[in-house]
Amino acid sequence: MKEEWWRGSVIYQIYPRSFQDTNGDGIGDLKGIVQRLPYVASLGVDAIWLSPIFTSPMADMGYDVSNYTDIDPLFGSLADFDTLIAEAHRLGLKVIIDQVLSHSSNQHPFFLESRQSRTNPKADWYVWADPNHDGTPPNNWQAIFNGGGAWEWEPRRQQYYFHNFLKEQPDFNFHNPEVQDWLLNVLRFWLDRGVDGFRLDTVNFYFHDAKLRDNPADYVKREGPVGRLYDMQYPLFSKNQPENLPFLEKLRSVLDEYQGRTLIGEIGDHHHGTELMAAYTSGRRLHMAYSFDMLSEEFSAGHFRNHIETFFREARDGWPCWAFSNHDVQRHCSRWSDHGGDEVALARQAAALLLSLEGSVCLYQGEELGQTETELAYEELTDPQGLNYWPADKGRDGCRTPMVWTHDATHGGFSDAETSWLPVKAPQLAKSADLQEQSNSSILKTYRQLLKLRHDNPALKHGQTRFLDTEEPVLAFLRDGQTLCLFNLSAQWQELQVSGIQDVLFSEGADLGATRLRLAPNASLIAQAAQDVSIKQQPAMAGQPV
Repeated sequence: MKEEWWRGSVIYQIYPRSFQDTNGDGIGDLKGIVQRLPYVASLGVDAIWLSPIFTSPMADMGYDVSNYTDIDPLFGSLADFDTLIAEAHRLGLKVIIDQVLSHSSNQHPFFLESRQSRTNPKADWYVWADPNHDGTPPNNWQAIFNGGGAWEWEPRRQQYYFHNFLKEQPDFNFHNPEVQDWLLNVLRFWLDRGVDGFRLDTVNFYFHDAKLRDNPADYVKREGPVGRLYDMQYPLFSKNQPENLPFLEKLRSVLDEYQGRTLIGEIGDHHHGTELMAAYTSGRRLHMAYSFDMLSEEFSAGHFRNHIETFFREARDGWPCWAFSNHDVQRHCSRWSDHGGDEVALARQAAALLLSLEGSVCLYQGEELGQTETELAYEELTDPQGLNYWPADKGRDGCRTPMVWTHDATHGGFSDAETSWLPVKAPQLAKSADLQEQSNSSILKTYRQLLKLRHDNPALKHGQTRFLDTEEPVLAFLRDGQTLCLFNLSAQWQELQVSGIQDVLFSEGADLGATRLRLAPNASLIAQAAQDVSIKQQPAMAGQPV
C-alpha cells in the first residue's frame, strides 16, 4: 500500500502564481507555498500538485517552458524547491509537479536552433512541414488558443511549424526517438530531486498523424455560436494517435525505476475523455488520469453514473482521478449554480459527492472554501484564451485569482504589493480562510470532516462502486457493498421510502426517519447500510416538507 499511496488519495492542486506572495511583487512564489503548507496539511489531503514553476516567458503562464530543469525566478530557485520538498515530506505530503511534454516555449534553445535550418542537430525535434503549392499550410488543423490555424510560417526554413496551442508553444516531434529519450531524462532529473510524481499536461496530444491528414468536421451538432474554430473540427489526426500508448509505457518504465512514484495524465478531449482515461491507465501506462467530463457544465445523476460506469467497464486495471474544478475551467460552484438550492448547499454537496467517488481525487485551491468564479473586466485579463475569444469565452483568469487567506487584509492576505497579478474581489473576500476557520459550520469545516471520513473509511477510499437504480435527480451508490452515498442533485425536495440504512456517517439536508428519507435541495447522505438496502422514490415534492 505504501507503494500505491496514490490509489484513493486526495491531491490538492496549488496554482503557484496565486497561492502566496512573499517578496511583494504581486505573484505567488515557492516560499509562499512553504509558508502555507501547514494549512494544506491540516485539510487532511495526501499530496500537493504544483502547476508549472519552470523557466518560462509566461506566454501561457508557465505552460510554455524554456528550461525544463530550472525554476523560473518569479517563483524562486532550485534551493527553494528543495526546501519545499523537504517541508512537504515532513508534513506527510507527497509532491506532484506539472510536466509539459507535448510542446515547449518558442524561446527554448532547442526550438531556436531548430528554426534556423533543415540540417541542424535539432532540425527534426519539432513538427515541420512544407507549404502547399499555393503557400497555404499543409492541412486544416486549428490551434486551441489563437483563434486560427495551427501552423506558423518560418522564413528561414521555408516551412511551417505545428502548434496545438499558441504560436509561442511549438509541438515536439514525438516521432523522433531522440525527443522521447530527452523528455524521459527530464523526468529523471526531478525524480532524483525527490518529487513523488507528475501531472502530465495534455497527455493525449503527444503524437500527431505523420501523414498530416486533414481533420474532418466535428460530428457533434452544436447550438449557438462557436467560440473557437478548433471546436468545429473532430481532431481525428491532430491528437489521440495510437503511438501515444507505447510512449506512455516508456514513461511508466521510468517511474518504475523509483519507489512509490505516480503519473497523472490530463486527457484533453470532449468526445471520448472517459474512454481515453480507461485506455491510458490500463496495463503498464499511467497510474491514473482525469478528463474534462467531470469538469463540464453537466450536472445530473445520469451524467456522473455514466462516466464512472464507463471508466470501470472499459479499464482492465486502470484507475481514475476525478476533479470538479481546476485552473482550466470555471469553478464548479459557479458552473453548476443553476442546479442548486443555494450556493452553500451546492458547495457542500459537491464536496460530499467528489470525496465519495471511487478513484483518486483532485481538489483545486479555494474549492474547500466554496470559492466562486471571479468576474473580471477585459482589461483585467491575462489569459490568452480570454484575450483572444472575448466575450464568447472569458478565459481562465476567473478561476485563477489569488487565494483569499484574510478577509480584511490587502489582496486577501495573498500579497502586500500595491497590485496583484489578478485582482481579489469582494465575493471572494467574503469566503476567506480566516472567516471560515472561525465558524464551526463553514464549508472549510465540511471539507475537513469529509476528508477525515474518507481517510478513516476504507470503503470510501478503496471500495468498489455499485449504483442503485434511482431516477433523476437522485444519485445513489454503495461503496464496497456497505457504505451508502446518496445525493439529491436538484433544487427541489425529494422523498424516498428506505430500509436498511444504519449508522449515518455524514448528513447535510437529509431527514432520515424509520422508513422515510426526505432530502432538501442538494442534500447529501453517507451512511453504513445493509447489503439489501432499499430505496424507492416518491413523486417530486414542490416545496419544503411539513
